[in-house]
Amino acid sequence: MLRALSRPAVKLVERYLPDPYIFVLLLTLIAAVAAIAIQHKSPLAVIDYWGNGFWSLLQFSMQMLLVLVTGYMLASSPPVKRLLDHLASYAKNAGAAVVLVTLVSLIASWINWGFGLVVGALFAKALARQVKVDYRLLVASAYSGFIVWHGGLAGSVPLTIATEGHFMQESIGIVSTADTIFSYFNLILVAALFVAVPLVNRLMLPSESESIYVDPALLGAEEEPRVRITRPAERLENSMTLAMLVGLPGLIYLISYFVSGGGLNLNVVNFLFLFLAIVLHRTPQSLLNSLQEAIKGGAGIVIQFPFYAGIMAIMVQSGLAETLSQAMISFATETTLPFWTFISAGVVNMFVPSGGGQWAVQAPVVVPAAQALGVDIPRAAMAVAWGDAWTNLLQPFWALPVLGIAGLKAKDIMGFCLIQLFVTGAIIGACLTWL
Repeated sequence: MLRALSRPAVKLVERYLPDPYIFVLLLTLIAAVAAIAIQHKSPLAVIDYWGNGFWSLLQFSMQMLLVLVTGYMLASSPPVKRLLDHLASYAKNAGAAVVLVTLVSLIASWINWGFGLVVGALFAKALARQVKVDYRLLVASAYSGFIVWHGGLAGSVPLTIATEGHFMQESIGIVSTADTIFSYFNLILVAALFVAVPLVNRLMLPSESESIYVDPALLGAEEEPRVRITRPAERLENSMTLAMLVGLPGLIYLISYFVSGGGLNLNVVNFLFLFLAIVLHRTPQSLLNSLQEAIKGGAGIVIQFPFYAGIMAIMVQSGLAETLSQAMISFATETTLPFWTFISAGVVNMFVPSGGGQWAVQAPVVVPAAQALGVDIPRAAMAVAWGDAWTNLLQPFWALPVLGIAGLKAKDIMGFCLIQLFVTGAIIGACLTWL
């Protein structure tokens, strides 16, 4: 049944889903018109919101570009290629490859969302080098594991409300991760997704006649040619000593950082990937050759993230995001508030694809509603978190690093992700309501 359902979904998305750049332009216009029509803001005011916020995600944009670039460089190093190929060898057929890449992505995304995005895409490429499998579904499966990130160790909402001095502390105090990430309802929800997401992906596997395969030679399996040094500068470019003198201190710093109690965040993941890549490539020239390939996939991040920053500014500063959230939960009861909070968060996420930014928008609406209805605050907060993660299956913002690494376009994978959107939405909504 799922294979039959995925067929028209894939065709629908391939036909009508525009390039992510067109998607973000349309979202910009929708947000601007809605701010004018619903919030009664003047066109000039909306333009000011947009322009003033346009560059507010520059740091984050660079971080995401580095997620793609450093992850690609690490994966293209000879030792990591061999490791990924070894792991991929455990998949003996197309179905096993789909299940295996989904599980690896789920585990990695639960640990850290940036780590999950890169590892899933890289492992999909390694599997495609060894197993004849529909490459679109394989990459979609790698991306679908991202669904659990906000219920995992790097979830921005649960970590925010567990941190001293957070902006809602006067209202809800410090909320321990024992009540959010490690609560029984969240752990059961994560476990359910660990079963359902791989199963759904496996059941969507197209028949051989409908599958689209990729030539393994296009996925970077070849070994680098031996370098012939003809000039002094090339000795530095191919110096293993120079690479180790810089790479090893970076890894020593990370060991010290973790021993001192430091945790994973996006900067740490990028630092780890970069310095592991420096060491494992062994020479600067090998690293630079990999960089030349890696950077080709970063164009979408460079051009689109500023537009999303502008959309976020319109949504937040005009009050549109708050109005939308309020409307969605205004008719909720004590039982249904987590569900409607989850749905509202999913809608807002289409325009504000940032977990921390979305909590800042929705918390002033959700927390008073939860307190008035007697709803458990950790459950309400996690409803926002899961809503934010859920519609990432449809919002191409977070798929850009995966697509860049895999060499695909959003329309290639979003049909499969659309099926996962409905299945996971039902599971998450049910768990938030009745567990």
